[in-house]
Amino acid sequence: MTDLDDSPRPRGELTLKLLASRQDTNLHGDIAGGWLVARMDQAAELAADREANGRTATVAIEAMDFLCPVRVGSMVNIFTRLVEIGHSSIRIDVEVWIRQPHERNSDELHKVTEARFVMVAMDDKGRIRAVRRET
Repeated sequence: MTDLDDSPRPRGELTLKLLASRQDTNLHGDIAGGWLVARMDQAAELAADREANGRTATVAIEAMDFLCPVRVGSMVNIFTRLVEIGHSSIRIDVEVWIRQPHERNSDELHKVTEARFVMVAMDDKGRIRAVRRET
């Protein structure tokens, strides 16, 4: 049997799920892009910290386009997917998908944005270190 539903789906693991609230809006009532980027950074850090077994920091965010606005009351779902582990860096793909406030009882998600975050492992003094992997 084949899957007839060709609609795009989130890739990766659900890392953060939160509700967009009124205090996070811009002048037009949409959720501010910076708020979304901060939450994406938080999700990337959570995913990278697990891989690095410790502290990480963001060193780069690759191109990002916003596909649709996020309204107050939207359920924001942030997915992360490990792309690559280097000597001291970790590349994580981060996707934001929302459930619109008027679609609370639906399983339909709408993609808002995606970006690749480059994280670097750090020691307790804030110096770059090798990624410690579990053996």
